[in-house]
Amino acid sequence: MKILNKLYSDTVRMAGHAKATYYLFILSLAESSFFPIPPDVMLAPMCIAKPNRVWRFALITTIGSVIGGILGYLIGKFSFDYIELILIDFGYIIAYENSVYWFNKWGFWAILIAGFSPIPYKIFTIAAGVLNMAFIPFVIGSIVGRGGRFYLVAFLVKLFGEKIDSILNKYTDRIAWVLVFLILIGLIIS
Repeated sequence: MKILNKLYSDTVRMAGHAKATYYLFILSLAESSFFPIPPDVMLAPMCIAKPNRVWRFALITTIGSVIGGILGYLIGKFSFDYIELILIDFGYIIAYENSVYWFNKWGFWAILIAGFSPIPYKIFTIAAGVLNMAFIPFVIGSIVGRGGRFYLVAFLVKLFGEKIDSILNKYTDRIAWVLVFLILIGLIIS
């Protein structure tokens, strides 16, 4: 796992670069279809460094992520046979099988929840393509789920400033799971 630690460190370091917004877009695009590091690790430091641009950074992250999600969808739709072994090798096959189950059970809501949660979104984008999910609902779910996640990060940075960095590092997964749980409860009740 040292390679992931290095990727994480490099990603955080890029947040301070002069072309950070381009890197943020590329990272967001890549993470939604194949890259293991989520854009939050670059988005939060950029928002902390330039709090007057948090909404712009959230928008860039959302657009990149949705375009990357579309790429993941296309990979699933047209190339799954080629990447199935990669999913197995990287230990994502169980997550893929779970995403297929979620799609069969909740359809549109699966992509929305996956976009917002710490679940590997890239696996859901690929599964959506494999299962031929209707494209427009896929894109709408991706915009709402990913946008909700990244605008929440921007909002929290705007609200708490630099203090949020340690809070996000410590509690992001827990916050996301609580929100996913609340959404699921809402789905069950309705």
